[in-house]
Amino acid sequence: MCGAELTSLPEGVQRVARALSDKGHPHPPVMLDDAARTAQQAADALGIELGQIAKSIIFRRKSDDMAVLVITSGDRRVDEKKVEALVGNGGKLGRADADFVKSRTGYSIGGVSPVAHAQPPVTLIDRELFRFEEIWAAAGHPHGVFRLRPHDLERLTGAPVADVVQQVEGS
Repeated sequence: MCGAELTSLPEGVQRVARALSDKGHPHPPVMLDDAARTAQQAADALGIELGQIAKSIIFRRKSDDMAVLVITSGDRRVDEKKVEALVGNGGKLGRADADFVKSRTGYSIGGVSPVAHAQPPVTLIDRELFRFEEIWAAAGHPHGVFRLRPHDLERLTGAPVADVVQQVEGS
């Protein structure tokens, strides 16, 4: 991606593109025609399985007001109790409102990328993402996404892989 292409992108996507480039990631962000504010919208726009969307869920750790990022598979629901046990520092996690998400990540809900946050969060990666060879994540804007492999998330974020989701019926 050249400089002229980069400056035509929204600011959040530019930040993600720079972070990916700086870490040698081979796939720059792409802009979708339609907004992909939900994992289902993103999967439909990309023609992939819902589980291949790496959704970024932000929680607020109440003990120190720290952002906690859980990067989870689009077809799974985060189990807050599991996340609390891993990163709660003995305290509770709370919901993060839009203002908290924007101030801590630099992104609006619906476009939160797993990388290039305004303030580095405590991060966990859902092991369920490793069911797939290729996944897609938000790139700092509701229309922006980028392609990667689950192992790339570990390299790009430095975060551990953990069991952070609710048990799926029949498994």
